[in-house]
Amino acid sequence: MRRTALIVGSGIGGLSAAIALRQAGWNVRIHERAASKRELGFGLLLAPNAMAALGRLGVAGAVLGQGFAPTLGEVRRMDGTLLKRVEFPSPEVMGGPTVVALRPALFDVLLAAVPSDALQLGSEVTEFRETPGRVVLQTTGGDDEGDLLVGADGVGSVVRRLLHPLQPPPRSSGIIAVRGIAWDAIGRLGPLSGIYYLGPGVESFLARARDTRIYWALSLARELVPEETRDPAEILALMSPRFDADFRAVTSATEEMRCDELVDREPLPFWGEGAVTLLGDAAHPRTATHWPGCRPGDRRRCLSGARTGSGRRLGDALRSYERERLQKTAILVGQGRRTAAMMRTTNPVLCRIREELLRRLPATFLLKLFARLNRRAGTASVPR
Repeated sequence: MRRTALIVGSGIGGLSAAIALRQAGWNVRIHERAASKRELGFGLLLAPNAMAALGRLGVAGAVLGQGFAPTLGEVRRMDGTLLKRVEFPSPEVMGGPTVVALRPALFDVLLAAVPSDALQLGSEVTEFRETPGRVVLQTTGGDDEGDLLVGADGVGSVVRRLLHPLQPPPRSSGIIAVRGIAWDAIGRLGPLSGIYYLGPGVESFLARARDTRIYWALSLARELVPEETRDPAEILALMSPRFDADFRAVTSATEEMRCDELVDREPLPFWGEGAVTLLGDAAHPRTATHWPGCRPGDRRRCLSGARTGSGRRLGDALRSYERERLQKTAILVGQGRRTAAMMRTTNPVLCRIREELLRRLPATFLLKLFARLNRRAGTASVPR
């Protein structure tokens, strides 16, 4: 008999887990507290390891068709002074394609690969309990039972709080992020796929995401933003005069933007218990790292051997998955904090050292740096 996995959260991590588990022979039911299927957010840079994971899920081709593969970029000071021109390495060099995609487009591709009756909207989790061989999930829509519970409900995870009630709340990174999508401003990029800007306490990028759209993000040291000012238009109006004409033209073509204060959390000593585990930002939210932190292939490999058999065997598979990822993600949390501190510095000497390093670094490193900034701007934010 096929076993059933209950997944809390229908974001990119939750949907990826659902697809991977179905490939491993599981039934899945996804509980999402939102009342609609709309994915919030703006853009993602999908590095080759992410595209490889999506390939194992069978959706990489569809994602590539919805995104844009960057070829040429520039690193500039905020005033437009060129620091470095970067040719993005070929897929052969990088081990696969790199794609900039809009988050809703990726969400739609993943959602299409999950049976429509597997997603339960407006289902907010309040509690769970384990009985011999089963997990009972309590939601506002009633109870649900399964063999496995996966908390994929983000930085403010309810499942994490229930597993680790003494854990401190999310920690501020000291960074405010504004991001948006610009329409009909592609001409400002010319032959470039993207522009990465640096300044004292500031980093930003413009990235071509589709034929007519540019995804952009602006990350600021919190001290540069007036207290209580969190309106994205106000922050953009404050910072735009410091940028060059290309940045101003692109961001002025934006109809929708949002502002978040970015956070991370202290690494956990363990993620789950019994037939319950965590993934993604629920397990290891961090200010900057590679995407994805937990590859769907890892989950499928650890769980594929637990389709049948005892609850103990399933628990062993989950602990194996957690051991494989826990130390690596804890290291990435620390690296993310150090990178964030370096990139938000306002010290003029450190800023010049940073510029000189960027002039000398190879394109592959800059691509990874861009992926980190994208992750920082796009995920680990204070939940609303």
